[in-house]
Amino acid sequence: MPERAKKESNPNFPSELLDLLAGNNELELQDVDILLDELQVLFQPGMMMAAPPAVAALKSAAKPTSLLDAPFTFPIQKYPGQVAEVTLGATKSEGGTRGKTVTIGGEKSPAFYTFESPTLNPPVVSFDVFDSKTALPKAVRNELGDAYQDPVSWSKFVVNKLGADMVTLHLVSIDPLNPKPATPAEAVRTVEDVLQAVDVPLVVGGCGDPEKDLAVFEKVTAACEGERLLISTITLDMDIEKSAKLVEKHGHVALAFSPMDLNQARELNRRLLEYLPKERIIMDTTTAALGYGLDYAFTIMERARLSGLMGDPELQQPMSSGTTNAWAAREAWKTLDPEWGDKNLRGPLWEVVTGLTLMLAGVDLFMMLHPAAVKTLRNVIKRLTTKTGTLDAEKIANWVSSTL
Repeated sequence: MPERAKKESNPNFPSELLDLLAGNNELELQDVDILLDELQVLFQPGMMMAAPPAVAALKSAAKPTSLLDAPFTFPIQKYPGQVAEVTLGATKSEGGTRGKTVTIGGEKSPAFYTFESPTLNPPVVSFDVFDSKTALPKAVRNELGDAYQDPVSWSKFVVNKLGADMVTLHLVSIDPLNPKPATPAEAVRTVEDVLQAVDVPLVVGGCGDPEKDLAVFEKVTAACEGERLLISTITLDMDIEKSAKLVEKHGHVALAFSPMDLNQARELNRRLLEYLPKERIIMDTTTAALGYGLDYAFTIMERARLSGLMGDPELQQPMSSGTTNAWAAREAWKTLDPEWGDKNLRGPLWEVVTGLTLMLAGVDLFMMLHPAAVKTLRNVIKRLTTKTGTLDAEKIANWVSSTL
């Protein structure tokens, strides 16, 4: 101990404690309070750390004049599963009366991963048509004029004027809750009239009542044998075996509908696959509108698609979306405060955003209502499935300064 420290050290330390500390070069104190009037720190010679060297003044760095070239390789992945291809409609040579057929599905990779696998069959839009007077938003009525007064005129309008690839005929008139519901025989006549009016593939939808729908499907599938209709929908609360056998016997396709539950979708597909080949089943896991659960609908559909690609045989079906459900959102049609904008534009935009979102999840068939929404979605599909090399890459790179 230095002489000064020894001299000024506390003389009251017990000699026993000093003996214990003798010979130790390091002392660690724990949970100790030290009260001091004055603290002196003594540095032994050689303990002072050398001052760091002065930082050299930074020289002004030259600004880069170009980007570094670096190789890029697409992260291509192979998937063990593939989505089934399903063809809707049948031409005369195939036993039907349609002027053309529509094939969807067949994907080997997630939606629009064209760097992994080209889009074999682009998504298709089917125009909704109702068989009885329905409360449509004004924005839709303005586009259809008087055509929506009956299903035949409506179908002709969307095919001949709007170039519809398909028509979805909703048989809402058969609903038992109607004051005078249509009979199965009347429903058959409506379907036959529409088939004669247009030559595109047809989706035939029920009213949602499992017993009445099955009774109508039994008559429609038999009367339209060979037309390869899409029968919409078959659900878990229906007689699955009877429904599937009707579809199989008369040469149609089943639309398996489940309420936003992947386990139920898997169960329904599994039961249908007992009677139908996978090329005769399309699935719909429910479409919720923007702001009303669209994120859940997207998640379910994306999980279904990825599971199918990863090898789940019960989820390898093309997917359908009732995109018209977007109009269930009051924001799509109701008069609101001025900051919400023109409702005549708001509705179609609501439908477009709902459709575009689910298109990225892998939907193959969209059932839609407003002509402008359909046109927008079809344009986006065309652009996303355009072959590589046909776009102006320089123009795309300068999108920030582009003038609209």
